[in-house]
Amino acid sequence: MKPSGWRYNIFSYRKRVALIAAGILLGALSLLYTNAMARRLREKEQHDVSLWAHAMERVNRDVMGGALEDPLVADIMSNGNNIPFIMTDENLEVVHHHLIPEQVILHPDRLRRTIERFSAENAPIPVRFWWSEEHYHIIFYGRSTLLKSLYYFPYVQLSVITAFVLLGFVAFRSAKHDEQNRIWIGLAKETAHQLGTPTSSLMGWVEYLRTQEVDRDAVEEMQKDLDHLRKIADRFSKIGSETPLAPANVNEVVGESVAYFRRRIPRNVTLGYNGLAVAPIRANINPALFEWVVENLMKNSLDALQGHGAIDVHIAADERHVTIDVKDTGKGIPKSNWKRIFEPGFTTKTRGWGLGLSLSRRIVEEYHQGRIAVVDSEMGRGTTIRITLKRLFD
Repeated sequence: MKPSGWRYNIFSYRKRVALIAAGILLGALSLLYTNAMARRLREKEQHDVSLWAHAMERVNRDVMGGALEDPLVADIMSNGNNIPFIMTDENLEVVHHHLIPEQVILHPDRLRRTIERFSAENAPIPVRFWWSEEHYHIIFYGRSTLLKSLYYFPYVQLSVITAFVLLGFVAFRSAKHDEQNRIWIGLAKETAHQLGTPTSSLMGWVEYLRTQEVDRDAVEEMQKDLDHLRKIADRFSKIGSETPLAPANVNEVVGESVAYFRRRIPRNVTLGYNGLAVAPIRANINPALFEWVVENLMKNSLDALQGHGAIDVHIAADERHVTIDVKDTGKGIPKSNWKRIFEPGFTTKTRGWGLGLSLSRRIVEEYHQGRIAVVDSEMGRGTTIRITLKRLFD
């Protein structure tokens, strides 16, 4: 039996598909309807021009060569239509024109191109004279402004609809993203709140153990784990809040994470760190959140080693930046996944949410204005992930 949430997702998916299909159908119907109107208008304009030619031939039967001077024909051809046309004699000399700029008529090349375009749009119509087979007129005509508008209108309409759909999609994605952020922020803060009770209880138990005859080293390690648990709760409580940055010694901040992690890795894994052997390097960071990033990277490296291998945390700096490399000798990452591993939900583990590296990137890039990326990885030989921050000088 599938959960109700699954039914809701399927229903929402079907609604979206139905809306998209309806939009495509409406667009197709609009295009077909407009094309049909354009076809009918074109047929009407062709009929009108045929009537002009017929009227001229009728007038020419009664008045030799006087068709264009006839008031009725002139009124029909010039005042009652918006169809551009050029009338020429048998030698393609312009006899009359309508809605054609004078600079076109007076320029032979432009006139020739206009006549060729009109001929491609509509078949020229000859006007015969009854008194002579050698002399005749030809009407070259194009599409009216209204007809052109009808041809282009559906494409403009589809473009507007597409733009609105895209804007709606972006707005929906943005709203969905904001909603997901609020949910994660609320979940993180609630987790921090829930961790408060067992943490306080554990503090009491650690104090009690200090009064008993037990291994002091074990109690101190328990205290370190408890302190680390309190750090985790503090990190969760900071998610979604304004994150203050302060000048800090990067060597020490990273060194604390390495020292804590070193006591809790398998015996067959070595963890190297050069930060305590180099001169102090400073940067503006939030120690609680930055330690979280370093621990995430070391934990991912440990998972990649599968119990055997080495992890090396290396700090370096130049005049502008400080870099922290976390390198392992694990199974490596395919180059096609170098960027994908930082996407929310992407994971190669059988158990995992794919959020660790995504949160790490957000902490480094959005909160610290730095960069985090895979700089080297080879299948079966290991991976190096680098954090880059702006260096701070005293």
